[in-house]
Amino acid sequence: MKIYTKTGDEGMTSLVGGERVSKTHIRVESYGTIDELNSHIGLLTAHVEELLPADDPDVILLEAVQNHLFVVGSYLATNQENRELREKAILTPNAVEMLEKAIDRIQDTLPPFRAFLLPGGGVAASQAHVCRTVCRRAERVILALSQEAEVNDLVRQYVNRLSDYLFILARKLNIVAGKEEKKWDISCR
Repeated sequence: MKIYTKTGDEGMTSLVGGERVSKTHIRVESYGTIDELNSHIGLLTAHVEELLPADDPDVILLEAVQNHLFVVGSYLATNQENRELREKAILTPNAVEMLEKAIDRIQDTLPPFRAFLLPGGGVAASQAHVCRTVCRRAERVILALSQEAEVNDLVRQYVNRLSDYLFILARKLNIVAGKEEKKWDISCR
């Protein structure tokens, strides 16, 4: 299979099923942002694997997250008005539950925070914050798509929980790396 097809040279691309749309279409923006997030999570995983053992629940979960994001991307790339949704493009409630359990598990081990935290710290935690902000953007784009087309509640819930997980994971990674969390200092105006 050739990597280049030349079919997108005029600014159009194909959705699942072959429907052609502009590369600027909100549907393309939604699954493109999920793809960007997945790439950032790949980089995050590389950094996390330098800090945590391979059997750490968060190393394992990050791989599951990347697989879930492929499901979400496939879902978003399907215009259900013109094409039946494939089974592999359906997210299950278990995906959301996995994130919620991970958030609870990590949060139970962290000191409480009473201030806004600056993104940063160690390299892995900093990358988790980049992932979190890309995830929030993906959520906004998906919400914009939902104003034009039906978007399953589980997709919106998953992306929302994922950003929460990435925040809490960043906190864990800073602790593991021995990096201090920096609080927002309002006096630096």
